[in-house]
Amino acid sequence: MDNPAPAPSRRDRASKLDAFKPALAELLEKDPQAPAPVLLQRLQTLGYDGGITILKDYLLAVRRNAALRRAYVRMEPSPGERFDVDWGHFGALLYNGTPRKLYAFCLVECHSRKMYLEFTHSQTFETFVRCHIHAFETLGGCARELWFDNLATAVAEHEGNLVRFNPRFLAFARECGFIPRACHVAAAWEKGKVERAIGYVRQNFWPLRSFADLSDVNSQARRWLQEIANRRKHRETRQLPDERFQPEALRPLSLLIPDYRDSAEALVHKDLRLTFDGNRYCVRHAMWAINSRSKPILLP
Repeated sequence: MDNPAPAPSRRDRASKLDAFKPALAELLEKDPQAPAPVLLQRLQTLGYDGGITILKDYLLAVRRNAALRRAYVRMEPSPGERFDVDWGHFGALLYNGTPRKLYAFCLVECHSRKMYLEFTHSQTFETFVRCHIHAFETLGGCARELWFDNLATAVAEHEGNLVRFNPRFLAFARECGFIPRACHVAAAWEKGKVERAIGYVRQNFWPLRSFADLSDVNSQARRWLQEIANRRKHRETRQLPDERFQPEALRPLSLLIPDYRDSAEALVHKDLRLTFDGNRYCVRHAMWAINSRSKPILLP
């Protein structure tokens, strides 16, 4: 045919979701990775009566476009300006057949990429703070800012750009003279240097090793830091972290290091034994106890 009939025009049909896209955008700004069922619940309270399928299709398109548009500006802090801090999980160690979880505290001086690494069996507040103190002592000072993920030991609440830090951690920050910073939720790239450092630990330190106990893990980790991790040519700076590191740029530590030893209330049994951290200890022969009438008595 010389004059074929034109194809019928296609009209875009309105979606039940259209009126709720501004509200959905606000929800995604608070949590970009919020799952569709949770978002559906929030929209239903606003009057949305559509299905979850169109919501999922819309989220898929929005997140795909966001991934294509997202660009990163590499930050290169000046010497002594910033430490990045995070935990890594490394399975467990066996003690007489009993497993105990193993964690790695990692701190990176962002200008030089010099790394501090310490393995622990807990992530309590006291352990977290002690690891900081050990890192500061090893590096010879503290940076002006410390950046964290949303760790419960450091961040009590994070809503958008508003951050409420753990009061005990704020007190520790004042004692050491640093400014705590919290990354945005689901924004691991904001502390990418320590994220990559933990990945490097998994790839370079962890494979083909065996450990007797926690002390052995940390002994091998210190040797690895001294001989390999901080003596390699970094692929970004093209320098050795030890050579690029400028300890004089760090803030000096206080002469009085705060005491953050573990403390807990423990029940002393009739045989003068108490249990703490999975072990049994014998207490001193002279100590105070509480009898059934809640009066103090001196044990013989």
